[in-house]
Amino acid sequence: MSPDWRKSSKSTTQGGECVEVAALANAIGVRDSKNPEGGHLVLASEAFARLVERIKGLD
Repeated sequence: MSPDWRKSSKSTTQGGECVEVAALANAIGVRDSKNPEGGHLVLASEAFARLVERIKGLD
C-alpha cells in the first residue's frame, strides 16, 4: 500500500516551497512535492512533532 501524501498547509501555491507529508508505519514521511520520485525523509513520529514545534517557533 502506498502512502497517502498530502501537501502541507504552509506550502505556497505559487510554485515555491511545496512540502508533502504522509503517515508511514511508525513514522512520518516528508518529501518535495515538485520531485516526488526524488525520495523522502523518514522521521519517527516524536521527532517529527519536535521538528514542527521548532519550525513554529521561528514564525
